[in-house]
Amino acid sequence: MTTPGRSQNSEFDARHEPVLVREVIALLQPRSDGTYVDCTVGLGGHAAAMLAAGAGRVIALDRDAGALARTATRLADAGSRLELVHADYRDLPRVLAERGLTAVDGVLADLGVSSWQLDDPARGFSFRMNGPLDMRMDPSKGPTVAELIATTDESTLADIIYEYGEERHARRVARSIVRARERGPLVETSALASIVRGAAGGRGWQRIDPATRTFQALRIWVNRELEGLDTFVESAVASLRAGGRLAVIAFHSLEDRIVKHTLRRLVDAEETYRMITRKPIRPDDTEVAHNARARSARLRAVEKAVAIA
Repeated sequence: MTTPGRSQNSEFDARHEPVLVREVIALLQPRSDGTYVDCTVGLGGHAAAMLAAGAGRVIALDRDAGALARTATRLADAGSRLELVHADYRDLPRVLAERGLTAVDGVLADLGVSSWQLDDPARGFSFRMNGPLDMRMDPSKGPTVAELIATTDESTLADIIYEYGEERHARRVARSIVRARERGPLVETSALASIVRGAAGGRGWQRIDPATRTFQALRIWVNRELEGLDTFVESAVASLRAGGRLAVIAFHSLEDRIVKHTLRRLVDAEETYRMITRKPIRPDDTEVAHNARARSARLRAVEKAVAIA
């Protein structure tokens, strides 16, 4: 019998490395009589670990139908213990209500883009390989990055690059993008990366590619990654039954700041909730050496306390 989470498929799936798995399982403490929600299942690494740790039921959400299809194959042996749902993590209250669930034992959200999305040139998330300027986590909804930058004015574009990418050369980058699109539509990642490097690169950049911050900003923008994140955290905490826990993994300071402040506000306002992670849990050196994409991960968790009679 295959252990949940052991891919029998492509090398592409095998490269998926879920972050902070041991720490997540230690926090959520899955039980055979418990129901858990993985709000961003991706290729199922965390969900597989929950099942292997004994979780009785895992409801797994993702807005990327392709990820759900791959996870369905990878974790086929989980049977009725795993339910895959095509939904945005912000749809958590609706997903639970449709299943008649008023409370669950644990919720996980692993924010940001997944490794397999980054590694697929056709999705347009990365400038390392040329592909279409898409970047949508749900390819069935909304405009692509190419469509957005074709119609957005220079000032707005600069604000987005500065706010979401924390790019200090945002005005210069936006100006270069607008000038380039006047010569013809920008539809490929390599073309955009070249424009950004020319505007923001300067000399002697080694540690980080100058296109990194702008690509991050555009990805956050097209997917509305920060929009409603605080509301999601509130609804996820509210969905916990006594003793239940919420764990959130963030990968950049903007989303981590929202998670941190929302959790602190909820804990300060309601004695029922208890912060488990006073400081974010970070990957150790061994994990970072094995999976470089883990280096920026920050894990925070809160618990709904058990009532004392």
